[in-house]
Amino acid sequence: MLPISRRSLLGSMALAPFAPPKTKPNVLWVMADDQNTHLGCYGHPVISPNIDSLARSGTRFEHAYCQYPLCNPARSSLLTGRRPLTTKVLDNGTWFRDFNVLPDVVTLPQHFRQNGYWTASAGKVFHVGDDPSWDVVDRRTGRVPNPRPRPERQQTYEQHRHWLDGLSPAALEDRKKTMDCWVATEGDGEDLQDYKIASTAIQYLENRRKDQPFFVAAGFLKPHAPFIAPKKYFDLYDPASMKLPADFTSNPEANLSKSLSYRPNADIFIKRDPTPELAREAIAGYHAATSFMDAQVGRVLAALDRLHLRENTLIIYCVDHGWFLGEKGLFAKESLFEPAMHVPLIFSAPWIQGGKVCQRPIEWTDVYPTLCELCGLPLSEGLEGKSLAELVKNPTAPWERPAYSYMRWGNVIGRSLRTQRYRYTEWDHGKLGKEMFDHQTDPGEMHDLASDPKHAQTAAKLKSLLAAIA
Repeated sequence: MLPISRRSLLGSMALAPFAPPKTKPNVLWVMADDQNTHLGCYGHPVISPNIDSLARSGTRFEHAYCQYPLCNPARSSLLTGRRPLTTKVLDNGTWFRDFNVLPDVVTLPQHFRQNGYWTASAGKVFHVGDDPSWDVVDRRTGRVPNPRPRPERQQTYEQHRHWLDGLSPAALEDRKKTMDCWVATEGDGEDLQDYKIASTAIQYLENRRKDQPFFVAAGFLKPHAPFIAPKKYFDLYDPASMKLPADFTSNPEANLSKSLSYRPNADIFIKRDPTPELAREAIAGYHAATSFMDAQVGRVLAALDRLHLRENTLIIYCVDHGWFLGEKGLFAKESLFEPAMHVPLIFSAPWIQGGKVCQRPIEWTDVYPTLCELCGLPLSEGLEGKSLAELVKNPTAPWERPAYSYMRWGNVIGRSLRTQRYRYTEWDHGKLGKEMFDHQTDPGEMHDLASDPKHAQTAAKLKSLLAAIA
C-alpha cells in the first residue's frame, strides 16, 4: 500500500468533516491578552496571518463575549466555566480559590489533567496561576501561582471610578511610564516576553509525555499595554492611515456623567486627552503588538507541524476580554459597551471543516463544556455554560441562549446580555441606569433605546432574560 501524504490525509478529512480521531486528541490552547476582534479574519486591516490560518481551518465565532471586561474575572470564568457572581472574582486582586467560595473547583486544564492529559502552561493563562491545573508551570513571567487571599475592595462606585486620583504622584507617574506608551525595539523580539513564551511552549511540545495526550497552553501578553514590538511590526502600520471610530472624541471625561458604562482611561491616555493624532499612533501601536503576538503564534504552530502533531490536535484561540480603540473616546477595558466584551474565538482541527463562521452569541462559560465534548471527556460538575460542539460542527444550528457579562464599579454591579441583535444592560437592576442598543441598525451603540416607548416590548423581554440568570 502506498503511504498517504499529510496533504491527501487532510483532503480526505475535508470530504468527511468532523470525524475526530479515535484516540483522545491533544489540545493546544492559544490565548492573547487584551485582544479585541481587530484581526484580519474578523475583517480588520490587521496583519495576523497565523491566527487567520486557524480561522480558515476551523470554525470562527463572530459573536463571542467575555464574562467580565477585566483580566482576572474574565479568565476565572473562562477557566472554571462559572460566571463572576459564582466565582466572586470581580477584580484583579481576588483569586477564585479564596474565601472558601470555590476552593476545590476543578478548572478546565485541571479536568483534563484528571482525565489522563499531560498539562503544561507557558505565559499568562490564569491571571495569577493555579498549580493544581498543571503538570508543568513556567514561572519566568513572574506571576505568583497561589497568592494569599485579599479582602474585596469596599468602595463606592464614585471612589472606584476615580481611583487614579487616589494614587500618589510618584505612583501615577510610574503607571504612566510603564503602561501609557508604545515602543518599537530592534531585532526580532528575542528579548521580549511573548517570544520567550512561544519558545517555552515549543519546548513543551518537543519534550511532552509521549504516553499521554497533552493540553499545552501558551498565554501571550500582547497586545496588552504598553504596546512593545520590534520596529518591523510598527513599520506595517502608518499612524496617519489609522481610521478613528465614528464616535471618537478627544474629551472622553465629558461623557462620564451619561452612564456607568463610561469610565476614565486607565491603561492608555492616563490623565491626558487622546487627540486624533495620538489616538492614531496608539491604534497603530496596538496593531503592531498584535502582529508581533501573531508571529509568535506562528512559531508555535510551525513547531506543531514540524513534530507531526497537527493531525491529532485541537487548537483553540481565545483571549480574556476586548479592548477599546477610541470608541466613545475610550481606550482599554472595564466597560459594558460592546468593544470591551466582544472577543475572538476559533476552534481549529483537521477533522473540523474549515472556514465556517458562527453568528450565534456565545459566552466564555461555554468554552469549558465545549472542549470536554470535543475531546470525549465527561463534564465536570457545576458548569454554567453550554457546549458549543454542535455549533462548531454546524454554525447555523439552533441556539437560543444570549451571552451574559458583568462588571462592578465599587459597590455597584452592572449586568449585560447580548442577543444576536440587541445589547441590554442594567446597573443595580436598573436603579442606576439601563441601556439598550439595536446592533442591526446601530453597531456603534450610539442610540440608546432603553427608554424609547417604541421599543418597550423588546426592552421588557430582554429585561426578563437578564433577570432569569442574573
